[in-house]
Formats: sequence, structure tokens, C-alpha cells
Amino acid sequence: MLSRIDLRGSALPGPRELAHLLPRAGTDIDAVLATVRPICEDVRLRGAEAVREITARLDRVDVPDMAVPQAAIDEALAGIDPTVRAALEEAIRRVRTVHADQRRTDVTTQVVRGGTVTERWVPVRRVGLYVPGGLAPLLSSVVMNVVPAQIAGVESIAVASPPQRDNGGLPDPGVLAACALLGVTEVYAVGGAQAIAVFGYGAGACAPVDLVTGPGNVYVTAAKRLLRGLIGIDSEAGPTEVAVLADDTADAGHVAADLISQAEHDPLAGAVLVTTSEELADAVLALVPGQVAATKHSDRITTALNGTQSGIVLVDDLDAGLAVVDAYAAEHLEIQTRDPRAVALRVRNAGAVFVGPWAPVSLGDYIAGSNHVLPTGGCARHSSGLSVQTFLRGIHLVEYDEQALAEVAGHIDALANAEDLPGHAAAVRVRQRS
Repeated sequence: MLSRIDLRGSALPGPRELAHLLPRAGTDIDAVLATVRPICEDVRLRGAEAVREITARLDRVDVPDMAVPQAAIDEALAGIDPTVRAALEEAIRRVRTVHADQRRTDVTTQVVRGGTVTERWVPVRRVGLYVPGGLAPLLSSVVMNVVPAQIAGVESIAVASPPQRDNGGLPDPGVLAACALLGVTEVYAVGGAQAIAVFGYGAGACAPVDLVTGPGNVYVTAAKRLLRGLIGIDSEAGPTEVAVLADDTADAGHVAADLISQAEHDPLAGAVLVTTSEELADAVLALVPGQVAATKHSDRITTALNGTQSGIVLVDDLDAGLAVVDAYAAEHLEIQTRDPRAVALRVRNAGAVFVGPWAPVSLGDYIAGSNHVLPTGGCARHSSGLSVQTFLRGIHLVEYDEQALAEVAGHIDALANAEDLPGHAAAVRVRQRS
């Protein structure tokens, strides 16, 4: 369990070579496109009838109408455990507090006298938010997707989540209750690739959307890839992952528990410890089996920790450790070192960074106020997590008066001729003659 990679005593390879050496879950999205393509095409051609048949075949539940009645949403809220409701309400409050500060304001820049460029921030009109419901019904994902969309000003929000056989073909009641608390009334009992197709093409009562966000399995991800362009997407999410950068001050019990908590998500989940301390590595390895045995989902955790996507990486010092975690670009990165904030501020690539012993990933998953929809598979090198910005588009308004245009006509003429596009120059010259 948790194989070792020893990078001590020699120069580290470059970032790209290093990334190939590190544990990582392999997800072959192309391999499932052949399965996903006919599902999406069937939904495009036959709409709600196809959705019902696909759901019966794949989810083994008959859902005559995928639109969830408002009465069912209300009933889910009325029946939710009061402690879960209180936790959801506090999570919503904190996520709203953090995301409210992400609002963008229009900015007008005066380039020259008589010439301005204004950047307007305009929300996407309609979004489809996907909430997984396979190994775990992620009611917290409702909060993470809906809140930033609402703050951005999205006017039309639809949520899709897989039907549950033990809930009469409705999505998980916790998911429905979270929708009720957030004021979301358009909810569909549909999951997998067919849910993304419903969002992309429209089916039944669901009109097509402009953007789809939210995590999902490889079939959801493949459908997002297939329909990208027809719809916008947030990212192609892979299996979840955590990296922990730790030195000899870290608590081995904390580290072991944090690796296990992420492995609990999925047999493909990645859990990686990068440490300067062989003693800490040994202590974590000694603690993991007992902690795993005490958990509910020990089988899937064991599979994840035994997989090639998980392991312990030994490094000479924190500089080397930082190089390793930057090459890995984890979805979640914990810093458990001396002066963890100073170390965290040196991190370049991570979806979210959890600083010190009292900020485990579980905090961010639920109630820190941060967003838990984050880039996976090394995509944190170039992508950010879900935010208000995800649901906004920047549109430039260019306003020049006659004099301001005349002053740059010569520059436009020169550049247009350099690009062999004389019509561009002519469109300016005709204004000077009129």
C-alpha cells in the first residue's frame, strides 16, 4: 500500500519529465467516446423518449418524466435531517461570502482623447449544473455550482443528478434539499452522458443550455468533450486527487487520515505524500492499514491506495518538494510543514492549497467557503477552479470618435498592408473621404 519513489541524492529532472515519474490516475476518455457518442446522438434525435430508455437500461430505473416535481423538492427539504440542513445553510453562507468578492465590475479605459474601450462582464444566459450521484451523492456540489452562478447573475439554472432506485427514481433527497435551499426549481432526474446530452440538445421540459459545469465520471467527461463547442464546459474532470507536502513536523495521523479521506471518493482517486522525512513516511505507512480497516469504504480506499495513482515521494528538501508538487499540479494540495503559509505562497500549480494542520481537504470539500470543483490530472498548471468568473464573459465595447480614428488611420493602413489585407485599410479610408 502506497509505493515509494525516492528522488533523494540526485538532481531532479525537469518539470515535464518529473510529472511522468509521479503517481497519476490514467483516464482514457477517448476509449469511452465510442460508447458515449450514440447515447448523445440518440438524445439529440429522440429527446425525452431516448432519455427514458437509456436511463432504464443503464440506471435500471424507469423515469417516465425526468423533470422533478416541485412537490418532491419541497418534500426533500421538509424531510432532511436538521443537522444536515444546518450544515448546508452554513456552507451556503460561507460559499456566498467568498464568492461575492469575485464579482467583476465594468471598467472603461480611455486609450486616447475620444477613444475608449469598456470591458463589460455579462453572465451566461442559461447553465446546466451536473451533480454526481454514483458512489456518493454529492449534495455539497449543488452548493459549489449554484452559488457562483447565482452571484454571477445567471438568469436560468438547471440541475441534473442521477435517479436513485431507492428514492423512487428521483435524485438523492439531500441533493433535492440543497436545491430547495438555494431556490433552484428546475431539477432533472438524469445522470451520465445522457444528462450532458439533455443539457446540450434539450429534451422534454429541459431547454438547451449555454454552459455545463460540475464533476462527473468518465462518461460525463467524455460527453462534455463530445459536445464542447455546442456548449461551453468548465473542465474535463478526472479522478479526484490530493497531494500532501510535509516535513518532519507533520502529524503522521493527520497525513494518513487525509490521504484516506480522498481515496474514499473513488477506486481511481489519487493520494500522494511528498516529504523530506523518511521517518514520517514510515509512520504514515504504519498507520494507514489500521485507519483504512476502521472506515466504511475500506475496499475502494484500499484499491485507490494500492493503485499506481497513489504513493509516497521522498525528497531532499522543501525546495525539491515544491518542484515535485508544482510538476504534479494537484487538485488539492496540503502543506504540513514549518511555516506552512510561507511554503504555500511559493506554490505555483494547484487547484486549491490547504495550509497547515487545521485546514484539511475535507474542510474545503464542504464549508471553508472555497469552491471544491477544481482542475484535476495536472490541469492546475493552466486552469482554475469553478468561480463566479466561470459564468461570466468579458465583452469589449470600442468607442472612438472621428478625430481619434483619423489619428490612427496611418497605423491601421501600415498594419493592414503588412498583413496583405487592404480591405481593412479601405474600411478606415472610406470614413476619411465621407
